[in-house]
Amino acid sequence: MINEQDEDGKYMTEVEIEDKVFGFIIGSYDTTATTITLTMKYLQQMPEYFNEIIQEQNEISMQMMPRKELCWNDIQKMRKTWSFVNEVLRNTPVVQGIFREAIEDFTYEDFYIPKGWKIYLSFGATQKNGEYFPNPTKFDPSRFEGNGQVPYTSVPFGGGHRMCPGKEFARILILVFLHHLLKKFRWEPKVPSEKILYPFFLLAIPTDGYPITLSAV
Repeated sequence: MINEQDEDGKYMTEVEIEDKVFGFIIGSYDTTATTITLTMKYLQQMPEYFNEIIQEQNEISMQMMPRKELCWNDIQKMRKTWSFVNEVLRNTPVVQGIFREAIEDFTYEDFYIPKGWKIYLSFGATQKNGEYFPNPTKFDPSRFEGNGQVPYTSVPFGGGHRMCPGKEFARILILVFLHHLLKKFRWEPKVPSEKILYPFFLLAIPTDGYPITLSAV
């Protein structure tokens, strides 16, 4: 980034470089770590889904034997686990929303949007729209089973040309972590009533960092 020049030969300013590094950290690390944390929190609170997912992971482990390392086909079998993660992301979006710039004038539902205006997409509002998610306040991972949802209704990784390029990598990281966690450990939250907030309008953060007591299975 220090050496990068635009078409006029200008270099990025220190502020621009800081902004991009900050974006890389949030996009590549914080979002994945936060998703894992929220998934652990929801799993601990919902034993009925916890037991289903444990059963799925145990079945995958049995099918792997004598092989011990996960492979791509094992990841593809984690359907209930990934549906649960998707419902966590629908119910508590890691990022509240994104801005986009109108590249041309257009009208949407009688609202005229001029070229250059910034448009804010609220994930929280979109993903709790009762038209696409019946009984939207109910936590129900089965929404994402089968053919899943209508395109662009649940968009934790964005959509279209600007979809997160690390989506599949993040999915693998999350599922591999959960597989080993669920096989080897159980946990209890130290602050059961801990709330989730969005400080500075950024990521969903448990107010105390979700401290837990971890025990081996």
